Amino acid sequence: MTRDLRSFLKLLEERKQLHRVKAPVDSELEIAEISNRLLQSGGPALLFENVKGYQTPVAVNLLGTVERVCWAMGMKEQSELEVLGTKLGKLQSPKPPKKISQAIEFGKILFDVVKSRPQKLLFGNAPCQEVVLQGDAVDLDQIPILKPYPKDGGRAVTLALVITKDVENGIPNVGVYRLQQQSKNTMTVQWLSVRGGARHLRKATEAGKKLEIAIAIGVDPVLIMAAATPIPVDLSEWIFAGLYGNEGVQLTKCKTIDLEVPACAEYVLEGTITPHEVGTDGPFGDHMGYYGGINEQAPLIRFHCMTHRKDPIYLTTFSGLPPKEEAMMAIALNRIYTPILRQQVSEITDFFLPMEALSYKAAIISIKKAYPGQARRAALAFWSALPQFTYTKFVIVVDHTINIRDPRLVVWALSSKVDPTRDVFILPDNPFDSLDFACEKEGLGGRMGIDATTKIYPETDRDWGDPLESDPEVADRVTRRWAEYGLADLKLDGADPNLFGYDIK
Repeated sequence: MTRDLRSFLKLLEERKQLHRVKAPVDSELEIAEISNRLLQSGGPALLFENVKGYQTPVAVNLLGTVERVCWAMGMKEQSELEVLGTKLGKLQSPKPPKKISQAIEFGKILFDVVKSRPQKLLFGNAPCQEVVLQGDAVDLDQIPILKPYPKDGGRAVTLALVITKDVENGIPNVGVYRLQQQSKNTMTVQWLSVRGGARHLRKATEAGKKLEIAIAIGVDPVLIMAAATPIPVDLSEWIFAGLYGNEGVQLTKCKTIDLEVPACAEYVLEGTITPHEVGTDGPFGDHMGYYGGINEQAPLIRFHCMTHRKDPIYLTTFSGLPPKEEAMMAIALNRIYTPILRQQVSEITDFFLPMEALSYKAAIISIKKAYPGQARRAALAFWSALPQFTYTKFVIVVDHTINIRDPRLVVWALSSKVDPTRDVFILPDNPFDSLDFACEKEGLGGRMGIDATTKIYPETDRDWGDPLESDPEVADRVTRRWAEYGLADLKLDGADPNLFGYDIK
């Protein structure tokens, strides 16, 4: 079966996780308001079939739950995400096998990489090129691009693949960046200076060349997951997508530029960026919960070709306070990163990026503490382990016995194990994203590490009190007799019986 947006929509419908909205709706504000309410409640994906002024339906909230993110990656359970992370970790830092079984296991992983190589379709046979529009026929106004918030500077594309290529070595980059429509055939692109697309533009500028750029809209969601994964492995995003989806991505060459795009995309926009040509971008509703990017200057893309499938579907999303689709994707990526992070920083047993902290601003990591100062070392190692942790402001380090996904336990560790004068350290003047208004200087801010582990000598001269624990024999007896007490039907409001226990894995 061909993996594309339509096959995923079909899967969602079969699993009762797609709701078709037939009533007329407006792409300006109304679709986002409806979708946001569904996102807040963990509701189904939505397909708006009657968008005012357009023939094209709009799909949104497809990745609005972690369960659906797993489905997009061909997985049934979240635990499979860590298995994938283990595989990626071994590719990133392979070790010489000590046993035949280890050699066989690594050979299987390499075979998976070979299977994941992109598949090239013959020019002109790709579904994304069933309809070809060039020159003056390119009209972005024919696409039902959303305006999610009242003060947004314009309509924005938010869930497309942005594809560029290094002008020196020809290596492509695939990212997910926000694009704001400026006219019927132009858009501005917002990308951080550390991202691949921005690096490619700098190189093109130095070479005095225009940067070719393609925008693929409405792709298989697994491609979006791969493009959003900035893991430092020397593999292309297409290979990552193949590893994620267990099969090679079907690519085809663009009509007018030397780039390859997903063959089954709903839309493909082909254009160029002229060095130093910019447009006024923003404001826009951002994941931080504010309007960001107010009247910024951003690279301007001029499109000269648009191709699409017959009867295309427009896939989109929008940012804002969590929960949003990007937060669900981040939770899944968190599970993938975990084995990779353990391999990078061996003392870390687990880590968690709370959605409420925007899935990257605060991290909670656990360690099996063996020596004084280890918590600080672990925090510093975390910040440098992977590029996406550069903008993490707060790192809280706890003992491996703490369930880092239980906020009650984390707050208890902070309250009972931290002396602010000893256990809090701050690193000033670190690079930060410009959308963080808490930073006094744009793009520059501080990091805070908090050691919430049990202290050992010479971190403290005091003997640490023994933790309160149930008697194991009595606890086992109570568990066995729970129904006998007549308490089997009582709800405990999700309380963890091991809340203050030290046997939590």
